[in-house]
Amino acid sequence: MRIGLYGGSFDPAHPGHRHVSLVALKRLGLDRVWWMVTPGNPLKDRDRLAPAAARVAAASRVAAHPRIVVTGFESEIGARYTRQSLRYLVSRLPGVHFIWIMGADSLASFHRWQGFREIAALMPIAVIDRPGFTLSAPGGHAAQALARRRVPEQDARNLANRPAPAWTFLHGPRSTLSSTAIRRKDEEATQLLKKTPDHINLA
Repeated sequence: MRIGLYGGSFDPAHPGHRHVSLVALKRLGLDRVWWMVTPGNPLKDRDRLAPAAARVAAASRVAAHPRIVVTGFESEIGARYTRQSLRYLVSRLPGVHFIWIMGADSLASFHRWQGFREIAALMPIAVIDRPGFTLSAPGGHAAQALARRRVPEQDARNLANRPAPAWTFLHGPRSTLSSTAIRRKDEEATQLLKKTPDHINLA
């Protein structure tokens, strides 16, 4: 089996996540993509994060694909950091070829992740292009540190069989959707409703 691991808070999940997964399935020759809904991102504020079970349920509705599996197992094993979850999977499923999937925006800050070099050593990484990061992300600290292990994009279909560390950057159609932007719009709409006098009909 070739399985892509796509981690994040998915708060909320949106069609852009699905787009990334479909690109990965096709370009990397994967059998499955697992959405790993994290309990919380250590680099982000967790105070407003929706409960993990609610995010898993919502993500399952958005994924809507027989080869995309949504899981909240990180909460069950008590993992705080990505490297803990990847260690867990690699040790328990030694016959599976895993690929870690991330957006180019995540690559730009990858050097700030706890143990990013260990993550890169555990399994190959596929980076999916994101608007605004096409040029900047490959020039970031982590990408430069792993520059010698970059695999040409035309060889991406064989990435799962390469020994880690190995990574590739996949260009192509990009989704402009962002969970952060969606949350901001929802918050703005909520604030607007609170300020709207009761006698005004918005219907």
